[in-house]
Amino acid sequence: MTNWMTGVCEANGIKIHYLRTGGSKPPVVLLHGLTGSGGCWSPLARALEGEYDVVMPDARGHGNSSAPLNGYRYNDHASDVVELIQGLGLAAPVLLGHSMGGMTATMVASEVATAIRGVILADPTFLSPQRQREVHESDVVDQHRRLLGSNKSDVLAQARFRHPHRSSELVELLAQARLQTRIGAFDILTPPNPEYHRLVSTIYIPGLLVIGGNGAVVSLETARELQSLNHRLWVEQIQDAGHGLPYDQPDRFAAVVRSFLRSVCAS
Repeated sequence: MTNWMTGVCEANGIKIHYLRTGGSKPPVVLLHGLTGSGGCWSPLARALEGEYDVVMPDARGHGNSSAPLNGYRYNDHASDVVELIQGLGLAAPVLLGHSMGGMTATMVASEVATAIRGVILADPTFLSPQRQREVHESDVVDQHRRLLGSNKSDVLAQARFRHPHRSSELVELLAQARLQTRIGAFDILTPPNPEYHRLVSTIYIPGLLVIGGNGAVVSLETARELQSLNHRLWVEQIQDAGHGLPYDQPDRFAAVVRSFLRSVCAS
């Protein structure tokens, strides 16, 4: 990571902080989920940087990006990504988004498909209306508020206990990112989410939907349904991984991502 660039890009009147591996290579933009940050993609970026210029932004309200008082819905995040691509002059990047970032990437791909080469959706937040309401009415915000009052060592200890198989690097990156996630960012959980069936059906570039097994948001049944709506969409399932599949199975996830990138960037 010592040779990676850090920078700030103006987007929609705020500052989006990013990491970038650089080089004259096909660009790939990695979008993290709620409570994540661009830095959480570091292991994947190391696996890709030999062939790709990897850009890892912090979403608004996360990491070192601006935290405005409002504007935390998916259309705001999607607009930020579009302006980031334009501001950095990225030519036909591939977007990869996990969870919240997956829904954001879906919106961008649906709206400005001609500006990107392909899209990878890692267990995006394709939730039913009922599930959206359940998440919104849960105590997830109160849990995060309590966590923000904790010290980092306690947060790390809890994370290591919950995810004993994740690498120490990832646990530390995710814990730091969580502590940098502002409460306002949780407004993304307010229903309704964008209608994902419609969005997926209007993506006209190659797409890859990566899902996990138990604990994943998107089931294999839903994935097949979406594939029937859009024949450009490929589906890969990584067993022994839940919603956090980029962190639960980083090597297998990187292999799936690399295979897709090579296919679309070679065309």
